[in-house]
Amino acid sequence: MVIPIQGSSRIDPYGKSCYRTNMSASGSSDVTAAIIGGGPVGLAAAIGLAQNGAPTALVARKVAYADNRTTALLGGSVDFLIQLGVWRHCEDKAAALQVMRLIDDTGRLVRAPEVRLSAEEIGEEAFGYNIKNRMLVEALEARAAELPNLIRHDDDARAIRDEGTSVIVETASGTQFGAAIVGGADGRNSLTRQSAGITLRTRTLNQAAVTFNTAHTRPHHNISTEFHTPHGPRVFVPLPGDHSSVVWVTTPDEAATLKSLSDEELGLRAERQAHSILGKMRAEGERHVFPLTMQSPSQLTAGRVALLGEAAHVFPPIGAQGLNLGLRDAADFVRIVSSAYEVEGDASSNQVMAQYAQARRADIFSRSAVIDFANRSLLSDFLPTQALRAAGLHLLNIANPVRRFAMREGLAPWWRRQA
Repeated sequence: MVIPIQGSSRIDPYGKSCYRTNMSASGSSDVTAAIIGGGPVGLAAAIGLAQNGAPTALVARKVAYADNRTTALLGGSVDFLIQLGVWRHCEDKAAALQVMRLIDDTGRLVRAPEVRLSAEEIGEEAFGYNIKNRMLVEALEARAAELPNLIRHDDDARAIRDEGTSVIVETASGTQFGAAIVGGADGRNSLTRQSAGITLRTRTLNQAAVTFNTAHTRPHHNISTEFHTPHGPRVFVPLPGDHSSVVWVTTPDEAATLKSLSDEELGLRAERQAHSILGKMRAEGERHVFPLTMQSPSQLTAGRVALLGEAAHVFPPIGAQGLNLGLRDAADFVRIVSSAYEVEGDASSNQVMAQYAQARRADIFSRSAVIDFANRSLLSDFLPTQALRAAGLHLLNIANPVRRFAMREGLAPWWRRQA
């Protein structure tokens, strides 16, 4: 049970106590790990560490998700959520992704054949599950509330200072505490990354993604369909019932136009893009526009600080890799830090940070490179590039071993499957 250290306590609006903590006189840390950021990656990392016995603090303002954005959780992510005791809180709110269809809708001279990938072919019930982000975060919050070893600071971080023997975290309300290590999962504008002095490489793309949900009159049969267009992919991903989420990558101008349409007009545009395979469509709820960028830090760790999720990598929403990659960050961080804490009672050695960076480097680099190439090849007007892309998709259709390898690789890198 976590006992409040010297200092005052306050009750947050959700009924939990948040305690003002101080460094001990010896300069030791109040907690083994502090996680900065309360999105799915930060919550998952904090839950995993606390569940494994490491005293953990989570610094993140608890804000209810009001939007209807969704995430396609692939197999490895679902396994991790099961291990955390989270999946039982939200499994009934997700739709299985049993088949994926890739359709060339570019209208170009050189076109790829339609590719149909079935989870059954690799012995899986589903590639993963699509769920609204709001429901996923609610499930993570529910599990976090069950863990007495997890201290929740319902506040933003204001300052993070690595002082060599520990990291001092200060919240916006003035609370300070010490942590042996810090995991920064505070997004693409990460304060943790800036505080650690880690530089960032950013490439802005001339594309934007529009996300929205639709109702439709024909069942989706748990098939996720991705239309490849000259401006980017447009994906219709199953939700429970006769509903789907849409990620529509296009030009910034068209994205602004789509956002301004009425529910009926946007539904009609979506129906035409989907060639009516889902029947009549109507947009539901809010729609969001995200300018696309690619971001990568110069390093994943610095001193006692490690980066996770979008603090460590940002790339276009292609192949449902973004949050799944972030959850693999969290899984590796939890595994490495928990092992060090269990064996040595400490998780602050340089070796821990080096192990984390080594564990994540290849996965992040390979996924970023594949997504970047897939996007560039789709946008390219260079005929040989279009021919190469079409040949690659044709190979997926006719070569069973290649197709199965690609499907398994989409779920998790081969070296993780061997572990």
